[in-house]
Amino acid sequence: MRHRRRVPKLGKPADQRRALLRSLATELIRHGRITTTKTRAKAVRSQVEKMITLAKDGSLASRRQALGYIYDKQLVHALFEGVNDRYGNRNGGYTRVLRTLRRRGDNAEMAIIELV
Repeated sequence: MRHRRRVPKLGKPADQRRALLRSLATELIRHGRITTTKTRAKAVRSQVEKMITLAKDGSLASRRQALGYIYDKQLVHALFEGVNDRYGNRNGGYTRVLRTLRRRGDNAEMAIIELV
């Protein structure tokens, strides 16, 4: 039973779901703002916040954990270099989810997720 298990399934098998969240997190860190469905935005929010928290720690072990999750090595380096300037005095809440119009084809709830 899945009582109190809050992991969104996203209608995908575990390996595809993990790859989807990794790619969404990578692109959000790269571009700063992406448009996706509301459910995916809420699912990727926790992953991005964990990566930013790792970057704030700045240790070698944290860098290796981030390299194991984010696809782009240069992006991880840029994240670790610039995170203290941007989020040094912030204790979480690094992302913002804004709801937008529904998608025309299937009426899915869309959202913009962005870094604060």
